[in-house]
Amino acid sequence: MTSTAHSAPSIVDRLSAPHRGPVPFSVEFFPPRDAEAEARLWRAVRAFERLGPAFVSMTYGAGGSTRDRTARIAGELATETTLLPVAHLTAVNHSVDELRALVGSYADNGITNILALRGDPPGDPLGEWVRHPAGVEYAEELVRLIADLGDFHVGVASFPEGHHRAPDLDHDTRTLVNKLRAGAEYSITQMFFDVEDFLRLRDRVNRADPEQGAKPLIPGIMPITSLASVRRMAELSGSVIPADVQERFAAAAGDGAEENREAVRAVGIDFATEMAQRLVAEGVPCLHFCSLNFAKATSEVLERLGVDTSSALPAASH
Repeated sequence: MTSTAHSAPSIVDRLSAPHRGPVPFSVEFFPPRDAEAEARLWRAVRAFERLGPAFVSMTYGAGGSTRDRTARIAGELATETTLLPVAHLTAVNHSVDELRALVGSYADNGITNILALRGDPPGDPLGEWVRHPAGVEYAEELVRLIADLGDFHVGVASFPEGHHRAPDLDHDTRTLVNKLRAGAEYSITQMFFDVEDFLRLRDRVNRADPEQGAKPLIPGIMPITSLASVRRMAELSGSVIPADVQERFAAAAGDGAEENREAVRAVGIDFATEMAQRLVAEGVPCLHFCSLNFAKATSEVLERLGVDTSSALPAASH
């Protein structure tokens, strides 16, 4: 199956287009589990639509557990909104034939921007990676597979602290450079908590291959609204929350049986804003916000960065 249809702009092109605020921003959504969650997602979608993100991405569950919803909702974003969707695609538990079919289904839904990920094992994201016997081993292979299928624009993941499976940072850097050399046009980082980790990654890529280092490296930011939730997410992703950051949020959470969510949220908005301001000052091409399918927290950060958010619809508080 080869796709030749192409009408959507690439992410790189979109990043150079006019934008609100100091730099373009983008938003990550995840496939909802039920009708109520889907309604919440669409409230956030419509709120963000009015803020003009450069693009939005739709994640893909471990082992393809949400692949049908990912394809459907990403297609609806492409056809029923003014947003530019990027659909995630992982190699976990998929044969090459299945991967080709999935790419074809994205193309059928008007999606030509894909984020190619090797993905985490289902059940235990930190568990042993097992290649599908008829699949691919590395994200680099997935990038090449997608590129061979037609006029697609491919991005990849990057890891400021290094991927938890990488033996060292040099190996992790080589892996990212190889993905970019394979045809990836940009990368989006896993969420991180120390801007210095991002800057060191950028420096490593530039040293390893200046041509690939010139491609957009987009930082992933999560406005933290729950300490317990972000600790769990960090644990599952293999990332580390620095001690000083932990202490800052723990002080806000308090010593009660239930964390003080209002205080944690206030610190989370401050912290995300501080990170974003530093990243903007360091010349990043875009800020990518993990929204958890809510608009309010990200909108507050954007407002502090100088984006006019008055046009956003009211959305569920988070």
